Amino acid sequence: MEGYVQFLALLVSALLVGFVSVIFALVWVFQYRGGLSWDGSAQEFNWHPVLIITGFVFIQGIAIIVYRLPWTWKCSKLLMKSIHAGLNTIAMILAIVSVVAAFDFHNASSIPNMYSLHSWIGLAAVIFYALQLFLGFAVFLLPFAPVSLRAALMPIHVFSGLTIFATVIATALMGITEKLIFSLQNPSYSASPPEATFVNCLGLLLVIFGALVLWMASRPHWKRPPEENLKVLQPIGGTPEDTEAESTATDGSNANKSELKMNSEAARKQNFKLDEAGQRSTM
Repeated sequence: MEGYVQFLALLVSALLVGFVSVIFALVWVFQYRGGLSWDGSAQEFNWHPVLIITGFVFIQGIAIIVYRLPWTWKCSKLLMKSIHAGLNTIAMILAIVSVVAAFDFHNASSIPNMYSLHSWIGLAAVIFYALQLFLGFAVFLLPFAPVSLRAALMPIHVFSGLTIFATVIATALMGITEKLIFSLQNPSYSASPPEATFVNCLGLLLVIFGALVLWMASRPHWKRPPEENLKVLQPIGGTPEDTEAESTATDGSNANKSELKMNSEAARKQNFKLDEAGQRSTM
């Protein structure tokens, strides 16, 4: 792997910054916001930033770069797809619970819903993330979509995944700023009390984490390489084309040999496209 040491340093940095971000979110809600509960109070709302930062930011970031880990390149491609999809599913569940917590608190406190830019973009990100996850399962994980469809949707899938991740980071920054402005009255947010300084540092950590993940995900020389020994796709119970070519070659017919070789080579090229479409999936 080209630049392995650099990649490893960035990976360790990203994991450390992401983990510290989650710790900062927990310290914020327990030290300054009264902890966590599920009773319609402000403590229920505290689940919102904690779960967004844990799932929608940290776990989603790991899901994006999981294909780039060089020690997983010898693992089954299906296994890596499943891990990628599983991490994104966990992030989706946590994001939904966080949104429910915010709406539940607003309704219990007679606070209007969906009036701020943070709420508009945040809900849009959750909806598009759910759509991205569903299409990822249907097109790239399940073995039903044709190769041509996977190849056509792959650039859109990758671009939309990175866009959603960047949007989530931006929305989180808007959300924590909005929360500080509304919550800090005496002293106010503009007076830079300790809570404001602490949460501003949390925002910086989120930006750094997002930048590290996007940098690693956008470097072409760090992507999972194509597998060298590809097996030709075949129907269940069918005869592998390589075996068929080997057995037919014994009949001494040069024409049949040539035709079988061409068919096998065409199937290999088709399967190579499928491999390329599957291994770079970013939900």
